Amino acid sequence: MANKKLIEFLQKNRTNYELIPHMETHTALQTAAATHIPGKEIAKTVIFRKDGDLAMAVLPASYLIDFNKLKKVIGCSNCELVTEQEFKDLFPECETGAMPPFGNLWNMETFVSESLTGDVYIAFNAGNHREAIKMTYMDFAGLVNPIVLQFSEKLYS
Repeated sequence: MANKKLIEFLQKNRTNYELIPHMETHTALQTAAATHIPGKEIAKTVIFRKDGDLAMAVLPASYLIDFNKLKKVIGCSNCELVTEQEFKDLFPECETGAMPPFGNLWNMETFVSESLTGDVYIAFNAGNHREAIKMTYMDFAGLVNPIVLQFSEKLYS
């Protein structure tokens, strides 16, 4: 079942979205294949440590974070990936690794890769490994108010 907190937030804000059931997946690229949505339109959520605080990075499934670039554009002295064990308790209503890219719902600073902003639609985990939510990028940005920066590199062409 989709994350209740997220669905209530979307409904409260009268946001148009589509809930897409799919076979169980555990990576953003698998979700892209299962939903038949291009990898550049699947937003994956990555939790990282920024000078001791946890933050959320959101980028296309077909991209990787360049942590050196992220560290530089954020202006922090330490920027590193954290393990699922380190953050799973922050998202108790989500399956581990399937949290939606709404850092504002969990009081986390949210950074979005500039490479995601050119898409009309984005899709992302709905809080579990069997459903995705598809909505316009503009609606997403209006609800999350993320910090948009250039910090990712394409996995493939």
